[in-house]
Amino acid sequence: MSFKPACGDGTVLEWIKSSYSGADTPSCVEVATAPDHILVRDSKNPTGPRLALAPTTWAAFLPYASGH
Repeated sequence: MSFKPACGDGTVLEWIKSSYSGADTPSCVEVATAPDHILVRDSKNPTGPRLALAPTTWAAFLPYASGH
């Protein structure tokens, strides 16, 4: 099943699951890019809350996350 809801501006979001998420892992993170921000959600709750981050904030977070 593919869940690709429209963004508020009509843009279709394509969610990408983290490469660290697997069938044997209960923690699943997905990200999607929108025109002016990066969205992050829990893949087990696709209609639940999302974090909206500025692209610069996301870029600053990635090196930290990859080291932990």
